[in-house]
Amino acid sequence: MGLVHKEQPVGIFDSGIGGLTVAHAIRQMMPNESLIYFGDTAHLPYGDKSEAAIQAYSIRIADLLLSKGCKVIVMACNSASSAAYELLKEYVHKDVRIINVIDPMVDYVVEHYANKRIGLIGTKRTIQSGVYKRKIEESGRNITLCSMATPMLVPMIEEGYFNNRISHDIIEAYLSDPMLANIDALILGCTHYPLIRKEIAEFYQNRKDILDSSEVVAASLNTYLADNDLLNPHKGVMDHFMVSDFTESFEASTKLFFHEAVRLERHDLWA
Repeated sequence: MGLVHKEQPVGIFDSGIGGLTVAHAIRQMMPNESLIYFGDTAHLPYGDKSEAAIQAYSIRIADLLLSKGCKVIVMACNSASSAAYELLKEYVHKDVRIINVIDPMVDYVVEHYANKRIGLIGTKRTIQSGVYKRKIEESGRNITLCSMATPMLVPMIEEGYFNNRISHDIIEAYLSDPMLANIDALILGCTHYPLIRKEIAEFYQNRKDILDSSEVVAASLNTYLADNDLLNPHKGVMDHFMVSDFTESFEASTKLFFHEAVRLERHDLWA
């Protein structure tokens, strides 16, 4: 790919449209950057897919984003970050930087929560990988991580069930589990979960810190671009949003994730 330039876009991908929470945080923090987003809606959720399948999807998506000239690729998906980050980093070599959603959150927790008890909710893939636990334990900061898979949350959110009785009952059932008792903070280990952050905070009566990776990842990207003189000094071209499968309900939901209307373009990864 050669030299990377400031004006090139930032690539972002997720298994669906949940990663738009990360894209929105990036837009807010770095308004000059052009964004190219890909949501692999044909294969969501990644949380119950095999590691090999997620790796195959991630390679295809990386190829697409590289072909669009992206200067950095943000894996805005915890399941992909846990299953495919090391492979993807090796695959692109030194062409572009790959930023996942796990490492910036781990760094934040290690810095701010030594000797604390931290909860983590995420997909089966993310929790079973043990990646958060391993990385936090390696820090030696005496942080106890209480991890629990919450597989119903992503399909619930994708179908628009939040801020209602159904979502309230499911969230309460999960967060009432003894596994998450007496935590000091809760990591939202999925980029869909910021849409139910308010409900989660209300469950804890606003007495627990709710850690949202979208803002933490945006800050990490900002630091990387600034340190490498890659921040776009001028307003970039229009953002571009693609999905591997299109439905009207997805397009309607994008406004909830991105806080403004977004036009989705269908792009078949396997064509």
